[in-house]
Amino acid sequence: MYLNCHTYYSLRYGTIQPEQLLAIAAKNGVQTLALTDINSTSACMEVLRLSKKYEVKPVFGVDFRNRATQEFILIAKNNQGFKAINAYLSSFLHEDEVNIPPRPTIDLPDCFVVYPYQKGKHFDLKPNEFLGIAPEDLNQLKFSKWNHLRSKLVVLQTVSFQHKKDFNTHRLLRAIDNNTLLSKLPQSEQGAEYHVMLPYQELCARYAEVPELVDNTNTMLKNCKQTFDFSKTTSNNQQSYTHNIDLDFRLLKKLTYAGLYYRYKKPGKRVFDRIEKELAIINEKGFVSYFLINWRILKYARSKGYFYVGRGSGANSIVAYLLRITDVDPVELDLYFERFINLFRTNPPDFDIDFSWTDRDDITQFIFKRFKHTALIAVYNTFKFKAAVRELGKVFGLPKAEIDVLTTGKFNLNQLDKLSKLVLTYSEYIQGFPNYLGIHAGGILISEQPIHTYTATFMPPKGFATTQFDMVVAEDVGLHKFDILSQRGLGKIKDATKIIAKNHPENAPLDIHDIKRFKQDKRIKYLLKNAKAIGCFYVESPAMRMLLKKLQVDNYLGLVAASSVIRPGVSQSGMMREYIFRYRYPERRKEAHPVLLSIMPETFGVMVYQEDVIKVAHHFGGLTLGEADMLRRGMSGKFRSREEFLKVKQQFFDNCKNDGKPEALTAEIWRQIESFAGYAFAKGHSASYAVESYQSLFLKAYYPLEYMVACINNFGGFYSTELYVHEARMHGGNIQAPCINNSRTETVIKGKTIYIGFMFLQHLESKTIQSILKERDQNGAFSSLDDFTERVLISVEQLSILIKINAFRFTDTNKRELLWEAHLKAGTADVSNPNLSLFKAQRVNYSTPELPSTAQENAFDQIELLGYPLCNPFKLLAGGLISKLRAKHLEGLLEKTVVIDGYLVTAKPTKTSGRKPMFFGTFLDADGYFIDTVHFPPVAAKYPFRGKGVYRIIGVVKEEFDCITIEVAKMERLAVMEDPRYANPKPIAV
Repeated sequence: MYLNCHTYYSLRYGTIQPEQLLAIAAKNGVQTLALTDINSTSACMEVLRLSKKYEVKPVFGVDFRNRATQEFILIAKNNQGFKAINAYLSSFLHEDEVNIPPRPTIDLPDCFVVYPYQKGKHFDLKPNEFLGIAPEDLNQLKFSKWNHLRSKLVVLQTVSFQHKKDFNTHRLLRAIDNNTLLSKLPQSEQGAEYHVMLPYQELCARYAEVPELVDNTNTMLKNCKQTFDFSKTTSNNQQSYTHNIDLDFRLLKKLTYAGLYYRYKKPGKRVFDRIEKELAIINEKGFVSYFLINWRILKYARSKGYFYVGRGSGANSIVAYLLRITDVDPVELDLYFERFINLFRTNPPDFDIDFSWTDRDDITQFIFKRFKHTALIAVYNTFKFKAAVRELGKVFGLPKAEIDVLTTGKFNLNQLDKLSKLVLTYSEYIQGFPNYLGIHAGGILISEQPIHTYTATFMPPKGFATTQFDMVVAEDVGLHKFDILSQRGLGKIKDATKIIAKNHPENAPLDIHDIKRFKQDKRIKYLLKNAKAIGCFYVESPAMRMLLKKLQVDNYLGLVAASSVIRPGVSQSGMMREYIFRYRYPERRKEAHPVLLSIMPETFGVMVYQEDVIKVAHHFGGLTLGEADMLRRGMSGKFRSREEFLKVKQQFFDNCKNDGKPEALTAEIWRQIESFAGYAFAKGHSASYAVESYQSLFLKAYYPLEYMVACINNFGGFYSTELYVHEARMHGGNIQAPCINNSRTETVIKGKTIYIGFMFLQHLESKTIQSILKERDQNGAFSSLDDFTERVLISVEQLSILIKINAFRFTDTNKRELLWEAHLKAGTADVSNPNLSLFKAQRVNYSTPELPSTAQENAFDQIELLGYPLCNPFKLLAGGLISKLRAKHLEGLLEKTVVIDGYLVTAKPTKTSGRKPMFFGTFLDADGYFIDTVHFPPVAAKYPFRGKGVYRIIGVVKEEFDCITIEVAKMERLAVMEDPRYANPKPIAV
C-alpha cells in the first residue's frame, strides 16, 4: 500500500531510521512497502536484511526529485529493475548538478513509474506507468477524466515522518539544506505534516470510494520482489582474475614459487609446508582472485617505482610475502595464519596497502581502468552534536555569541530561553542522522556483477564513482573492500632516497628493502633504544618515544610488540604497564595467570595482538576458532550490537562457568578483551609497521639531513614543520630562509645547507614561484634586485614577501632598503603594457636612507611568513633571562621541585579514569632537547596551554622505567619581546 516511503537517507529531508521504518510498518499492519528514498538507495540493503525480523516485505525504488519537488517514483519489479534504477539515478548523480527531468528519458521495462497527480497536467501513460493519487487529491479526482481510468491509478501516501516532532525536525533539516532561517523556509521546500504511515485499514478506508486504487497498489507491490544473499557464505567480489578459476589457481601457485628464492636463500621444509597449507586453504575458500588482484595492483606499482607497504592481517600469509604483497616474513615471526584465513572464515582476507600520498590517485586510476566493475566505498558523514548546534542556531537566528556558548556546554539550562532550549533538544535528536555522503579512506570494491546491481553511485570531485552505502552494508551483501590507503611516511622514504642519490651519488642506489641488515644495524639499535626517532614512521610520537625509553627496545620483535602495545585499548586496560614490567623484569612474569602465560608466552601472558583475542577466546573461553574470530571482528565497534556477536559473548561466559573458572577471573579476562580488541593490531600489521619504521630509522641513522628535508617536504608527520627544521639543525644542518638563487618550490639541501622551499611562504602564489624557477632555469641566477624585476613579472605585494624573508640577501643590501627601492620603483613603473614587468621602468638615480634590520626583526618576519622563527625562540623572550636548568640535568633531580623553561612542541589531551581532562606536554629546552610533562586535571584547569611559546614550568621530577617527566604544579607562558618592526620607530632624515 505504501509506494513512497523515506528513511533519513533522504538526506536533510527524511527522519525515520531504516529499522524504525520496518517497526512502524509492522505496528500498522503493513505487510509490503516500497522504500523510495529521495535520489538515494543507501538504505535498501539494510532494510532488506532486517525485514525478516519484522515480517515486512520491502521493495526497492527511488523518489526522483529536484530538491523537494517530486518528479516521479521508480519502483523495481525485480533485481534487474533495481539495477536499472541505480544506473539511471547514477547518471544524474555523476553530473555537477542534479537535474531530474519530468519523465524518465529511457525505457525501464523492469520498473513501474508513478507520477504524482497534479490538477490540469496531462499524462500520457505507458503500460508500466501509473498516476499516484494522494488522499488530499481524492476530491479533485471526482471531477477529473482519470476517475474513469482507474486502472492507471494507485495510492500515493508518502511516508517521511513518524510524528509531529519528526515533522518539526524535517523543517529544520530543510532549513539547514537551504541555508535559510526557519521562518523564511518556503513551502515548496517542505513536505507535509500528514506524510506519516497510517494503519493499513485506516488508509484503505480513506480510499473506500475508489477501491480499485487499493487493488492496483497491492497488485503492483505483489509483482515486485528483490532478493539478495545476506548469509555471507559467498563473496560477490570479482570471482576470477583470468576468467578461469582453475587457471587462477595455477597462476597463483606459479607466482608463489617464483617468489621463493627472492625471499629465502635456503628455504626449508617448514617454508614449503606452510606454502602448501596456505595454497590449499586459499583455493578451498575461493580467495585466489583476491590474492591475484592485489598482486596485479602491486606489480603495476613496482613498475612505476612506487613505494608501498602491505599490512593488516594479510602479513600473516607466506603466499602474500612471496607475491611481494607484504614485506613481513610470517615464518620468522611465527605469525598465526588462522588470524588471516581459516576454514571458518567466509569473508576474504584483509590486505591494507599503503602508498605515498602522491601516488595513490594513480593507483586508483589504474584499478578503475584494469577492473571492470569498480567503485569507491562511501562513508556516512553524520550530524555531530556541536556542529548541529551551530547549524540549528543559525536556522533559529541566534547570535553567534549565543551559539558559541551553547557549543561549549558551559551554561545553566534553566537560564536559557526557549529558542536555545529548542536548539539543544533538536541537536540531540538529529545527532547521528546522516548529513552527506563522503568517501571511505581507502576502500575500493571490485565486483563480479556491475556495482549498480547493489547500489547507485555518485561522483565526488576526484572523479571516481562511489557507492551510496558504507563498508558494513557492502560486507552484508558479500562485497569486500580492497584497501588502497595513503600515508606521508612512504612519501618521506621515497623522497629521501631521491635526495640522497643527488647529495651522495657515491652511495646510490640505496637498497631500502634490506630489512634483515637493518635489524642488526648498531646505529638503528641506538636510535630505537634511546628513542631518537623524530620523523620516523610510527615511532616518533611523544607516547611512542616514551614507551621505547621505558622498554629500552633495540630489536625488531620488541618493536613489533611495542607497535601494538601503544594502541589505546592495551594502555586503557592497564596491560601496557604490566607488559613493560614483565618485559623489563623477568621475575614479574611469574605473576601472570598460568593459562594466559601458556597461551601467550611471547608476550608474557599479556594480550598484545588481535590474535591474542582469538587465542584467549579459544583456549580460555572455549570458543571455536570461527566463534573466536567473530568475537574479534565484533569488537571493531559497528558489529558490537549484532545478535551474532552478543550470542558469542554469552557463549564465552557460559563456557567459562561450565569449566569451573572463577567468575571474577572470567570477568577480568573479558574486560581486557573488550577494552582493547577493537584497537589492537594484528601481529602481522604491527610487523608491517615495524618494517617501515626500520626503513625510516635507517635513513635517519645514516642520512639525517636528507631525511629531515624529505620530512619537511611531505609536511611533517606527527609534528609541525618547525620541529623537523629544528631536528635538522640538531643534526648539523645549516638552515637558511628561502633564497632567490638557491631555493626551489620544495626545500632543498646542498651539502649541509638547507634552503626552505618557496611553497612554505605564506601568501606566495604558485604562479610567482613557477615564474621565478622557469626564468632562473632558462637564463641563470639573478645578480640584483633590478635584474630580478626586469626578468620576472611580479607584483609589489609578491615581491615584498620575498624581500621580507630576506630572499635577496645575496645582494648584500639590507632588506629594508630593498623594500624601499621596490616601492619607489612600483610608483614610477609603466604598467600600460601588461606583458612587461610591473617594475620595468627607466632607471632613476636616487639614494635610499640607511634602514638597518636586526636579527630579531628578521625572526618576526619569519614568524609572519613561515609560521616560526629560524633562530632559537628563547632569544625572543622579553626579559631575556631564562632558567639555567636543562633537560639533561633532570635525571639528577628526581622527586625535586624544579623550575625549567621549555618551548612548547605539542600537548596531547586525554582523560582520567574519572573522565576529567588532563594533558601530556612536550617541550624543548634552550639547548633543543625534549622535556616531557604531565598535567593532571587540577593543574590543567588552572594553568592551561595558551598557544605556542616558551613556558616556565614548575613541578616535581618523576622517573618511571628510566623515563623522566615533570609532574607540573604551575605553568605560565613567558612574554615575548615587543615586535621590533613596529616598536618606537625612529624618524628618518630625508
